[in-house]
Amino acid sequence: MEPSLGGHDGPTTQLELAVLGTLFTESPIGLHVLDPDLCLVRFNRAARHIRAFPLDDAVGRHPRDWAGDFYSGAFETMLRDVLSNGVAVLDVEARGHLTPGSPETVLSISTFRLEDPAGAVLGVMAAIVDVTDQQRATARLELLERASGHIGTTLDIFRTAQEFADAMVPALADVVAVEVLDSVLRGEVSAPGAVFEHGALRCTGVSASVPEPADRLPSIGEAIGLMFGTPFSQSLSDLQPRLVAELSSGTGWPNHEAVRGRRMLEAGAHSLLVLPLAARGAVLGVAHCYRDRTPGAFDEDDLALASELADRVALCLDNARLYTRERSAARILQLSLRPPQVVGHAAVETASSYFPLGAGGDWFDVIPLSGARVALVTGDTAGQGLQAAATMGEVRAAIGALAVLDLPPDEVLHRLHALVTRLRGERPDHTDPTDHDPSDEHTTCLYLVYSPVTRRCAVASAGHPPPVVAFPDGRVEYATVPVGPSLGRGMPKYATAEFELAEGSVLLLSNTAMLRSVSDDAQEQLASVADVLLPTDRPLQEMCDEVLYSLTPHKAESDDAVLLLARTRVLGPDQVRSWTLANRPESAGEARDAVEEALAAWGLEQHAFTASLVVSELVTNAIRYADGDIGVRLILDGPVLVCEVTDDSSTAPHLRYAEDADEGGRGLYLTWQVSRRWGTRPEPRGKTIWAELALSDDD
Repeated sequence: MEPSLGGHDGPTTQLELAVLGTLFTESPIGLHVLDPDLCLVRFNRAARHIRAFPLDDAVGRHPRDWAGDFYSGAFETMLRDVLSNGVAVLDVEARGHLTPGSPETVLSISTFRLEDPAGAVLGVMAAIVDVTDQQRATARLELLERASGHIGTTLDIFRTAQEFADAMVPALADVVAVEVLDSVLRGEVSAPGAVFEHGALRCTGVSASVPEPADRLPSIGEAIGLMFGTPFSQSLSDLQPRLVAELSSGTGWPNHEAVRGRRMLEAGAHSLLVLPLAARGAVLGVAHCYRDRTPGAFDEDDLALASELADRVALCLDNARLYTRERSAARILQLSLRPPQVVGHAAVETASSYFPLGAGGDWFDVIPLSGARVALVTGDTAGQGLQAAATMGEVRAAIGALAVLDLPPDEVLHRLHALVTRLRGERPDHTDPTDHDPSDEHTTCLYLVYSPVTRRCAVASAGHPPPVVAFPDGRVEYATVPVGPSLGRGMPKYATAEFELAEGSVLLLSNTAMLRSVSDDAQEQLASVADVLLPTDRPLQEMCDEVLYSLTPHKAESDDAVLLLARTRVLGPDQVRSWTLANRPESAGEARDAVEEALAAWGLEQHAFTASLVVSELVTNAIRYADGDIGVRLILDGPVLVCEVTDDSSTAPHLRYAEDADEGGRGLYLTWQVSRRWGTRPEPRGKTIWAELALSDDD
């Protein structure tokens, strides 16, 4: 009686015999039958197609004689364990090489024990499937997914190129180098076929599976020329990838490629992929991958995978290029708007540091005002790029215009708030991926006015930290300033704080990130700069530099560094004269006499006629339109004499061009003719009309 294949007692049916025959003739799975001594008894037709096992003359022989690179002690142990315990082993992965230097082959092995109906062990059967292609496809998908998540994490060209090179090695190649055109680093691009007009290619990323000698790999930043008649030039011309399956000194072009070809030949590269990097119709550069240690050449599947990854990194590189272009333009715009250094101002001595590290919208200003006063301004606009720099320019221009009106600090911020609100409402939506989100934009501003005559400081804040004040007696503290909302945000509610400063006090104004980069605690912020600001009589620029050095190690590179230091000065009796006159016609003459006497004491008799004329005309105007007493003040501000007349009338004067027949209206006209400049400023009660007279021909 023949044994049954169906697992039941009884003769073997014709159907079961047919099934057994089909398994050994038609099954796509390689079947190997081994006896209890593990000698091969029989194998099916599919087993012959498993390239790992050359089965000719293998019947009757042990696997060590025919399994080649796949045989190991673990393989034999697995077979003997199945023979002894009868527990099948499924889908065990085995890796090896058909021949030395050939690509790796992956097999999936399952083993089963063979028994007769009585339970006697007849041997073991191994079912073997070549899963090399499936493994490679899975590895490619994993590489594609992994690389997609790791490439383009920043808007930096060098970082993006390096991420691509690292993702490709060693999963696909042994060495990968990424080169971009010099023009790309400047934010420019070139059309296909015109790359030779845009400078050399510059290495921005390189990776190798094992350490290579320095002369065999390009260094980051190295410029490499481009030669005609190579896969690199051809790929950049038609934007098609190139596969060089077999690379050797006999190939031709590597011998003439003085840099890339020589390095690949010296490294022993045997297969090459050249990948053009292009996005949005612009050529960015080229990447090349080669194998020198991994056996097996690149194939078409490798080329397709590498090309897809190259397309992705090209898009990321182009985004980085656009960001670089905008950031460069923003920096140029910022630097062009940098405020000039104010030299020799009577109110304060200044020192500053201005570094637009992040191409944002941080700024400061020192604006001379009437009456020898000065406005110190600092602020910042959130965000990066051209929009932040443009907003900064708009706000700075508006502050300059409002400063001329001599408005109180809180009134300046109220008007700025209205302007920024209107500008934000008119700004169109941005769709460029490199633009910042306009919804995150906010603009802060601190506006401070100091008078060297009264030593009074008036300051208001729109979302900006108050100034740090270092006093000559050794105290360092934040000025008490009510902080209102950022410009363009919420309801405008600003207030002016006033305080008196001793001569030689140092004011520190900065952008919002400078001190907050040290700590959010105000006392820790003060401690970080107190030692540098004291004593206050040291060289001011030296103090400014030391403050910058102490703060910048704590700052991120994306933050701008804006720092302004001002040491207060005081104009004493030898530079200021003031009088209070009754509101009567005789006061104009009294004012002339007082001015002539003061100028004589200062040794400026040659300017007495002009100064007395201006003052008498302004006093006459005040007598006509005001009711209360009239204040007269002369300020000697370096090469300028400031004449001020204050009255209790809020009526603003207007310059009139009197006709020949007019009997009046010439007072302000005469003032305008002989003055360098003139204007009015509001006072808590009334107004002040002022005029500046040049004391030298140069002014």
